[in-house]
Amino acid sequence: MSKLKLGPLEDDLPVKITVDLPAAVHRDLADYAKALAAETGGKVAEPVKLIAPMLARFMATDRGFARGRKRAD
Repeated sequence: MSKLKLGPLEDDLPVKITVDLPAAVHRDLADYAKALAAETGGKVAEPVKLIAPMLARFMATDRGFARGRKRAD
């Protein structure tokens, strides 16, 4: 398997939100959690723990978002 975009998950003070996901997306998150654990040598995280770091990674690498954010400042 190629190197995953997420690294080890950090513990951080969470903000609680509720999100409804399609079952297929939840299954994919569970599979990703298993692959991440195998790659990092950690334990398998709950799929919900992947959502925040995935969103953060997505926003950090979205050039359009970064440009728009700079213009807003």
